[in-house]
Formats: sequence, C-alpha cells, structure tokens
Amino acid sequence: MTTSETVAAAMADAAAAWLDTLDDDRLATARGDGPSGDSRSDAERRRWFYTPTDHGGLTLHAQTPVQQQRAMRLVASGLSEAGYATVATVMGLENVLDRAQDWPTRPHRERFRDPALYHLRIFGDPGARTWGWRFGGHHVSVNALVVDGRVAAATPCFLGANPATTPLLGGGVTRPLGPTEDLAREIVRGLPPELAGVAVLSAGAPPDLVTANRPLVAPGDRPLPTSAIRRESPPGPVDPVEGTEAVALTGAPRGVPASALDDRGRDLLRRLLSAYLDRAPAGVSPAARYDDDAALDEVHLAWAGSLEAGEPHYHRLQGPRLLLEWDNTQDGADHAHSVWRDPENDFGVDLLDDHHRAFAHR
Repeated sequence: MTTSETVAAAMADAAAAWLDTLDDDRLATARGDGPSGDSRSDAERRRWFYTPTDHGGLTLHAQTPVQQQRAMRLVASGLSEAGYATVATVMGLENVLDRAQDWPTRPHRERFRDPALYHLRIFGDPGARTWGWRFGGHHVSVNALVVDGRVAAATPCFLGANPATTPLLGGGVTRPLGPTEDLAREIVRGLPPELAGVAVLSAGAPPDLVTANRPLVAPGDRPLPTSAIRRESPPGPVDPVEGTEAVALTGAPRGVPASALDDRGRDLLRRLLSAYLDRAPAGVSPAARYDDDAALDEVHLAWAGSLEAGEPHYHRLQGPRLLLEWDNTQDGADHAHSVWRDPENDFGVDLLDDHHRAFAHR
C-alpha cells in the first residue's frame, strides 16, 4: 500500500541518487536552502513560475544523460503514473510549439522553445526532518515539501498545454489536459437555467489564471499581466488586469455548490476533481476525500466565458483547503493553464510554521 511515508522515502532516495552524480559546480545550482518558516529566508522555495523563464535550479540540458534520468526519476516519485506521463507530454510539446511558431529565437537564450529548459532544485538535505524540491519549466511546476518523513505539501501543482490540441496521423489528436476541460464544460452545460446563472460568473473569460503565480493566494486576487509573472520582471506592486472584477477570488466560494447537483453532475464533479488531484501519487492525492458526500457538498464550481468548445473559457473549483483553476483563452483558446492549490498550505507554509514552533519548544 502506497502511503505518504513511502512516497517521501522514494523522493529522498531519488533526490540523493541525483545529487550523488553532480560535480561541485552543478551542485551549487542544484541546491537551495532548507525549508523555513520565515518568509524571507524561504522566499526562493516559495517562488514559482509557469512561463518559459528561469525557474531556478539545474536545467536538464546542463546535465549528462544519466543525470537527466535520475532527475526525472525524482520528478516521477512525486507524481502518479498518469501525472508523470502528462508532464512528459507537456515538456515534449515544446518541440511542437517551436515548429508552430516558426522556430523563434531570443537574444538571451540559445533556444527559446526548449524541451530541456526545465529546472530542478533540492531545498535542504534529502531525508532530513524538513526538506523539499521543485521542478519547473514552461507549463510545468511541481513542488514538494517533506516533514518528518511524510509528504506535507504538494502544491502549487501547475500543468499547461500549448498547443492544447495537436493533430496526429490518422485523424487522432493529443489533448494532454482535454478531460479536465471537457468534464467541467459538461457539468455546466447540464445545469438547469437557474443553476447555470449561479455557476457562470461572467460572459467573458479572464486572460489567465485568477491567482496567477502568487506564492500565496488571498481573497481579492485577480489575473496579473504576463509581464508580472516572469522572473525577469522588476519587483514591486503590480496592478491586476482591468475588467476582471467579476472573477476575483473570494473567501466564500462562488459558483454552484455540489450539493445542488444531481447524481450525474456529482459523478462528473468527482471525476473532475480526480483530474486535478490525482496528479499526485496514491497516498498523497486527497481525491478520496471527496468520496464522502459531505466533503463533496462543500465544493463549488464557477465558470466564465463561452460554453462552446474551442472558445475562450475559465473554470474554478473552490472549497475548504481546495482551489483548482483552469484557463484556456490564449492563442485562439488553444493554450491551456491549470493549477491545483491549497489556499491554507501552499508550499506547506502553515504546517511548516507549526512544525518549527513545536520543535523550538522541545
């Protein structure tokens, strides 16, 4: 039986095996300070991105083939089989996007659409009381915190797809995140008019995720301009995108509650939750929590934009310890962003604070 403890042990083994292959120069880039309850000393670990920028850590193309394999072994330890396959597919789409964009170049980078421009960093010592790791690049951000031998946090967890739909030979298509989009649309389309009016927040969709790549989320969050979510961006306050007030994050969830759905809608909602939460391996994924009807009842689904396939749209699922967002609006609604967050414990912030306070009093 897979448990949080067995997943944490697999992570520690994989992380140590990867670090053992690195020389001093690579180690200096691959390692970061151990997790901390202090927001300033822990700022790098809590910083994350989903754009093609420097995510922090050692890139795959700076590693030998053996090192790359061990790096991906660590990534796989923090994902389910389906989650890992999806991450690998998203990374491979960089080659597809390169061709679609006519092989773009940038003066600050040898290759702009680069399937090896994914960064891995270990925070602290694998197997220590507290340690963590992060893997990120364009459209992938996987974060893990281990405390006392168990996985204490697996969010934020971001997956995107660009293109969201890719043609294959024989009339097939690749849609790495397609079920996530389809399930949400099917639920909202099946609502009676009075409930659809509650679920749909706006006729227009926001241009990106409402919470963007903020380290922590809070009521009032609205989408940020793309220029504000890149590592190269100057620090300081940034105004949110104008005209997005209707989809602003609220403390009390907006949208239609699961308690108002019929049996079919509830079944679809459970499948939609699994499409997000089962990115994590068994023992870490909280998807089974929603087998309980009372827990499911607290989840709200909100939508913005068109209900027609191929048109710009956005959805959000919100409940206790739960925030899931989807946006497919860019590049003619062929560029999907999705994220799983825990508003109370992203990066394990709350649990880490409690742990350090308890340890300090021993």
